[in-house]
Amino acid sequence: MKKIMTSILMIILLTGLTAAPGVIKPEAGKKSNRVFDILFINGKIIDGTGNPWFYGDVGIIGDKVAAVGPLKGDATAKRTIDITGKIICPGFIDIHTHAYDRISSDKVWTGENEKRFFAPNYVSQGVTTLVSNQCGTSPLSIRQQKDILLDTGIGPNALLHIGHNSVRRHVMKGDFQRPATDEEVTKMRAFIRKAMKDGAIGLSSGLEYVPAIWSTTDEIVALMEEVVPYGGLFQAHERASGLTPMWYVPSQDAPGPPNMIENIEELIEVAERTGGKVIATHIKARGKNFWGASQAIIMLIEDARARGVDIWADCYPYNTSGSDGRIVLIPDWALGRGAENDLEAVLRDPVRKKALVDDIKHAINWRGGTENIIVMDHPNKNYIGKNIAQLARDKGKSDIEMIIALQLNGNPDIPGGARLRGFSMAEIDIEAFSAQPWTCTSSDGSIALPEDGPVHARFYGTFPRKIRHYAMERKVLSIEDAVRVSTSLPAQILSLRDRGLLREGFAADITVFDPETIRDTATFFEPHQFPSGIPFVLINGVFVVEEGVLTWKRPGRVLTPLIDPSPEK
Repeated sequence: MKKIMTSILMIILLTGLTAAPGVIKPEAGKKSNRVFDILFINGKIIDGTGNPWFYGDVGIIGDKVAAVGPLKGDATAKRTIDITGKIICPGFIDIHTHAYDRISSDKVWTGENEKRFFAPNYVSQGVTTLVSNQCGTSPLSIRQQKDILLDTGIGPNALLHIGHNSVRRHVMKGDFQRPATDEEVTKMRAFIRKAMKDGAIGLSSGLEYVPAIWSTTDEIVALMEEVVPYGGLFQAHERASGLTPMWYVPSQDAPGPPNMIENIEELIEVAERTGGKVIATHIKARGKNFWGASQAIIMLIEDARARGVDIWADCYPYNTSGSDGRIVLIPDWALGRGAENDLEAVLRDPVRKKALVDDIKHAINWRGGTENIIVMDHPNKNYIGKNIAQLARDKGKSDIEMIIALQLNGNPDIPGGARLRGFSMAEIDIEAFSAQPWTCTSSDGSIALPEDGPVHARFYGTFPRKIRHYAMERKVLSIEDAVRVSTSLPAQILSLRDRGLLREGFAADITVFDPETIRDTATFFEPHQFPSGIPFVLINGVFVVEEGVLTWKRPGRVLTPLIDPSPEK
């Protein structure tokens, strides 16, 4: 038996089957004498495929990966970096950001604010490519937006959607609280077609936001018919992320609004009717009465994929939503001003008081319950950091009474009297979504600087958190898969054929991290904190993070991977 095993090992060695993917091996007895610009040696290579890591080196020439494998004995470099104990992988691709959504003029960020184009909170996470213009918001001219980004220079690479909401508002002007007419849809289609020709990667929509709330499935299908010939995609902010949309107020709105299940069904219908690619973006099961619904959503998507529907998802690794956390539990109608419309007047009216209490109960449930709603700021500093249930107990009040007291005794300039953040998702659902092989990592964030004030921790910590918390600590997926869903998976969805993998000839978008120290450090009280454990990040072969320090270089490109099916001659 020992002789047989020895023979098998010899055959494997002789046939080169132990060589790692992408390895360039010199002929026997010869040196390669290759000279790289940058050579990372002694790394643990995670190549983006999801395969197990392997020891090796990565050589870079110009803006490309030139070789991957055991190289250091057969090559020299202008700069050699020893990354013993660290992992080297493709740069992360954030498939849902709002980084450049509103860039329609070169006057948007000037002077000191021009450093926003570097996107420091993203490159510090190892992110090398951003997909922008999400949730239906974009400039009307993608060509102009591209020109501004290229002329100014950007840190990470960028891909751009055309925004459904922006186009719908432009075409329908102020009269948008209804389905679009055939003529209006035709005008919208022309905008979408022009955007695709100019390099958009697809259509984004904010179906829970004005004015897309009033759009129909037929309208979306018609617009997608302009996207599909280019191989583009539809990335849709849901009509609802729980049992009801964010805009629903029981005392004011008719019963039976769309829910998250119906939203996924509509997304599948759009894909089936058009043959297009769709993404259920920042997928979630929101609201205490909806926790656990991830399993039903996953089943819907799995069934659709099994019959050939091109549907994917992305998910951020946090159990709270909202960019700045400014949630309000008291409805707008009860926060009017004047003798008959202010909160105290509502409380004196038994009929309106009952409607108010019912609306607050609905808001509490949708935000995750009072034990999951935290006071982030209030004139009474003793309240900060406590949840509403705890404050109510301390004050001997009911939850509803405490919420009303926060308004009456709080900051009169803030709706609700206090800045509150609701933790409205359950870990069981986040883990379930994150474990799916078709779910990418995303931040749903934007470019942030410390002077911006409160922002979501995901702006700074998404990708390190996915690796540390969900892969290494919770073991929802392996580190290799945490890298895969942040690199090659979004690259595949976006039709990027030269990024997302560590492969010879691919763009040198590279992240190096230390598995011992990588972690997100941003908190909801102190969100402007860069992560730790990411010493090197390169974009197109240029260091944007070097020895853990931001370089402020802007080597990013606007990527247009799709092909015009009918180019102008």
